[in-house]
Amino acid sequence: MDPVLIGEIIAVAMFLSTIFAIMLGYPVAFTLAGIGLIFAVIGNAFGVFDFNYLSALANRYFGTMVNEVLVAVPLFVFMGVVLERSKIAEALLETMGQLFGSLRGGLGISVVLVGTLLAASTGIVGATVVTMGLLSLPAMMRAGYDPKLATGVICASGTLGQIIPPSTVLIFMGDMLQAANSSAQLSLGNFAPDPVSVGELFAGAMIPGLTLSLLYISWVVFKSIVDPQSCPPLLMTAEEKRGLPGRILGALLPPLMLILAVLGSILTGIATPTESAAVGAVGAMILAAMNRQLNIRMLKEVMDSTLRISSMVFVILMGASVFSLVFRGLGGEHLVEDILKSMPGGQVGAILLVMFVMFILGFFLDTFEIIFIMVPITAPVLLKLGVDPIWLGVIMGVNLQTSFLTPPFGFALFYLRGVAGKLVSTADIYRGIIPFVGLQVVGIALVWAIPEMATWIPDQLFSVEALNTGGERQNIDDALKGLGGEEEEGGLDNLFQPRTNN
Repeated sequence: MDPVLIGEIIAVAMFLSTIFAIMLGYPVAFTLAGIGLIFAVIGNAFGVFDFNYLSALANRYFGTMVNEVLVAVPLFVFMGVVLERSKIAEALLETMGQLFGSLRGGLGISVVLVGTLLAASTGIVGATVVTMGLLSLPAMMRAGYDPKLATGVICASGTLGQIIPPSTVLIFMGDMLQAANSSAQLSLGNFAPDPVSVGELFAGAMIPGLTLSLLYISWVVFKSIVDPQSCPPLLMTAEEKRGLPGRILGALLPPLMLILAVLGSILTGIATPTESAAVGAVGAMILAAMNRQLNIRMLKEVMDSTLRISSMVFVILMGASVFSLVFRGLGGEHLVEDILKSMPGGQVGAILLVMFVMFILGFFLDTFEIIFIMVPITAPVLLKLGVDPIWLGVIMGVNLQTSFLTPPFGFALFYLRGVAGKLVSTADIYRGIIPFVGLQVVGIALVWAIPEMATWIPDQLFSVEALNTGGERQNIDDALKGLGGEEEEGGLDNLFQPRTNN
């Protein structure tokens, strides 16, 4: 039998075995690395894998450790955990609920708005869903909300942190797309490709993330019209109404200032994502101190949570490095390239296939598990076909957000189930999320049909023209790393223009 064919068969078997093992509940990081090594031995026994491929692991691990961009991950996690422990979310939920609660669907709208604000300031899905589940769900049940609508709104709003910056998923996505774009451009003969920066990806995700928020709000408004009994207004006392404007300002101003400092410095080029993450971590501690929540015990708990979350993600990344090296060594990368290139419809068919596979994997795997497995395998091929890397990263991000919502293993559903108690049933949670998964698909379709949703802001902020007309910047060298070339017109044609230096 042809050795190339044997290698490709083993690569496919390795991919399927990995998915099966993860679904059985084995630790993801050790599953990726362990199965990778097992199939490396199998491939070597059949003469289709060279163990010298594994010698690249040391350089990969060292490159991860010295990667300045990835330093932003634990800093953003620290910022999010501090804000979650500082009672800022509680103040936001209480005041926003009182602001909109007198309207039909007002509590649901307030949950979406608070979820959006928390996404832009914390980016931690678990903390957001748990916090809103503990505080909003009882209030919505007391007000007479349909349990399915209440649970669906809380779960969906809590996942916005995966697409609205500063998202840790987007940081890893940006780093992997940078490597994939360099590889794709080198194979096309471009030896000086423009980098793909995390700042560009953050900018590209802003409009799609806010669009999802508007879609959630639109659904709540729609339910308030066609089924008013599902989301009745909140009855407020005169005491609760007294001084409401002042309480709203006091609850909104601190997180908005932090969001402006962190995202504003990244999007304007004043600071890199890592520098902004450091500013955010310090700013979060200042806000916690203002709320009289900052103390040694809290800092110890925050640092412990930060260490656990960050370690989990980076250990998965290390295991994924073993998996991807073995997969490529077996010839799996060429198999994926052949499959995607042979798809009917060319680039469009290839993207549709990748999006479909990622959507299906979202029913069974976590977001990080999917990106560490799928992006290194598929992104170089798609970028080689001419797909815009920023658009690709954003639409993948919107798609991956769905993995938190889709049963049976949607983590947002588990988080809410853990704090809901007897207020709602598990069936209510699963049924309640169905329309919001549909809204996620609508969001993906909108980014597909209107690519400027993901590319317009990066083009405005990081293009040569924007830099020339925007005046001097303190760290213009960092801003120049994200140059995206001249803005082009043509709708979907933008997707198939590779980023190259002309």
